Amino acid sequence: MGHLDSVSDGRESFDGAAVRNGREILIQAFNWESHKHDWWRNLEKKIPDLAKSGFTSAWLPPATHSFSPEGYLPQNLFSLDSSYGSQYQLKDLLQKMQQHKIRAMADVVINHRVGTSQGHGGAYNRYDGIPLSWDERAVTSCSGGLGNRSTGDNFHGVPNIDHSQPFVRKDIIDWLQWLLKSVGFQDFRFDFAKGYSAKFVKEYIEESKPIFSVGEYWDSCNYMPPSYNLDYNQDSHRQRIINWIDKTGGLCAAFDFTTKGILQEAVKGELWRLRDPQGKPPGVMGWWPSRAVTFIENHDTGSTQAHWPFPSRHVMEGYAYILTHPGIPTVFHDHFYDWGGSMHDEIVKLMGIRKRQDIHSRSSIRILEARSNLYSAIIEEKVCMKIGDGSWSPSGGEWTLATSGDRYAVWHK
Repeated sequence: MGHLDSVSDGRESFDGAAVRNGREILIQAFNWESHKHDWWRNLEKKIPDLAKSGFTSAWLPPATHSFSPEGYLPQNLFSLDSSYGSQYQLKDLLQKMQQHKIRAMADVVINHRVGTSQGHGGAYNRYDGIPLSWDERAVTSCSGGLGNRSTGDNFHGVPNIDHSQPFVRKDIIDWLQWLLKSVGFQDFRFDFAKGYSAKFVKEYIEESKPIFSVGEYWDSCNYMPPSYNLDYNQDSHRQRIINWIDKTGGLCAAFDFTTKGILQEAVKGELWRLRDPQGKPPGVMGWWPSRAVTFIENHDTGSTQAHWPFPSRHVMEGYAYILTHPGIPTVFHDHFYDWGGSMHDEIVKLMGIRKRQDIHSRSSIRILEARSNLYSAIIEEKVCMKIGDGSWSPSGGEWTLATSGDRYAVWHK
């Protein structure tokens, strides 16, 4: 069951010492509405602040030409003029990021692609007149093409790409290499990773060699009928994410949807959820922390889509948890820039503690309390934290309060 992390895990990223030693802090640098706001220019102004705050990598929205303004219905993958700005503005942004030593993470949308012309069955399942000019064999038979059946879940309404075709994989690898070598991206986020086999992600990473990559393997948590409350035991949920990471050869991290699902219920007065039956953190973070990318919110779960939002009055408790714990934490743009200056500064303080105390993705953790109104833990034997209404502080004079706020506090030695 599971996959307990060890420092000797040999299946590491190709490059970046930061990834190998687990000192990453990511930011999702957009939301669902960003395409309306001259985004590449808007973001360029924020780069010095992001660098000063300590982010190592910024996940950008899909930069290629798309049928939908948000970027998730791509067509011409080699065109970098998008609703976020022109290719020249993107180049300026990436240059600025490089100067400030923040890696640019490309949002890689390769599960589906909108066709340019009608082919088999009258569907728009051909890609004529643009680079990567595939015919119907590139589209899965379950989504109107002449390819094989999908190796994953179907993304409805648009042609799904058949990754089992060697010519498709060769073209995708060429495109990924172009994003890294010519455009200036360094990291990848794989969109809708449930849509195709993880073995293809493994091949794409091996051939293109990003510094860091993370997959969106978003699966429903386990809920108990008839009331559909969240089940305490989410082992099968995190196991599915672990299995996906395993099939990428451990080369790709994954967003820790298990931790998000549990944490956002726990903060409502059910903090006992944050300790699993083995006494470990209950998400992917508890089993394979160096591959668990933790987060509170993203453009799908929050923003104006709000498919699965984190309770807004508990957001800082969420950050106090993920920014002091093992795993690779991600901060959401809106919390950092749109929820008021004090939240920005509180998050920066937590990031500073993580950095100064050298908390990393594999840091040891000892959970001290996990009851309805109180959770507390010691991380790496040098940081102590609590969240919840319950009043608590660590015993012993060696602890100094480092920061505190509404229902959270962090101490260090």
